[in-house]
Formats: sequence, structure tokens, C-alpha cells
Amino acid sequence: MDVSLTTARLALRPFTDTEADLDLVVELDSDPEVMRYITGGRPMTRDEIRAESFQRMLRGGFWATHLRDTGEFIGWHCLRPLPGAPAGSADLGYRLRRAAWGKGYATEGALALVEKGFREAGHDRITANTMYVNARSRRVMEKCGLSHARTYFEDWPDAVEGGEHGDVEYVLTRREWLSHTGAP
Repeated sequence: MDVSLTTARLALRPFTDTEADLDLVVELDSDPEVMRYITGGRPMTRDEIRAESFQRMLRGGFWATHLRDTGEFIGWHCLRPLPGAPAGSADLGYRLRRAAWGKGYATEGALALVEKGFREAGHDRITANTMYVNARSRRVMEKCGLSHARTYFEDWPDAVEGGEHGDVEYVLTRREWLSHTGAP
């Protein structure tokens, strides 16, 4: 495994254009609970994943996340510029297998990417978005130092329970990160 970033418990590597990596994403996105706040619980098909999300993952910023001690794939983390976003901005995200929930892995991987984004990539601002009702994801954002910036409403292709409450954007600036971490 070509590891590009490690934490105490995780090894993160860029996704590769292989059937093996596609299989990992298909398995992850086949769990209705994993997809609850994305598609309303509808598992994505292999063809949808190959044509849409997997191609986006291969363009960069997405990291396959594995446990360091076993090599087991537990999901992914991402930190990527978004089209139309201000220069120096990046979007943080994560999706983990249900068996990996509640163990701090989402936060651990996200914190590593926040640090990489500010230290190495030169980002000035990191954002993250989720549904208002996705309390677990919001908690990860808060543990990473991001603060609620706004609630907004968009039309999404899939109806998701709780969608009437909108989506939320969380933000962390380089200045805030430096003041919280004391990093040089």
C-alpha cells in the first residue's frame, strides 16, 4: 500500500484507478446507513459510482483510509478545492464504514488533512458541509476546530429525511487554526 499520510491509527493514500479501489467504494456506498444523509439510504450502483463519485475521487484530494495495524479499508477522507470556491479554500469530507463509526477515526483523519491543508497546501480556509440533522458529522467538524458558518437550503436529487432543516457549512481559517494549535 502506497501510504501518503499516517496518523496514530490510520494510513491514508490516494485512490487509484483500479477495480480493487472501485470495489472498496462500491462496498462502502452499498450500505444504506452509510448513504442515509447522501441519498436517503439508497445504495449507489456500481455504474453510478464509476461514472460519478469514483471519477471525482481520482481527480485528487480523496484518500482511501485504512487501519495502520491491519490494512483494513474503513472508508475515505478528502480535502479538495471546490470549483467556484475562492482561491485558497478547500472542502473537507469523510465517509466511513459503519463498523468504523464512533471510534474517532473520522476526526483523526480529518485533523490530519486539516493540518496538511494549512501547513503544506497553503490553504487559507477549510470548509465542510453536511445536513443539519447529521449530528455525528457536525460533531467531527467541531472537534476539528470548524465552526458553524451558515445554514442553507438546496434542491438535491434524492429526498433525504430531515432535508427540510437544510444543510450546514462549517469553516476554519488558517488564522483560527494557528491560534488554536499554536503552530508556527
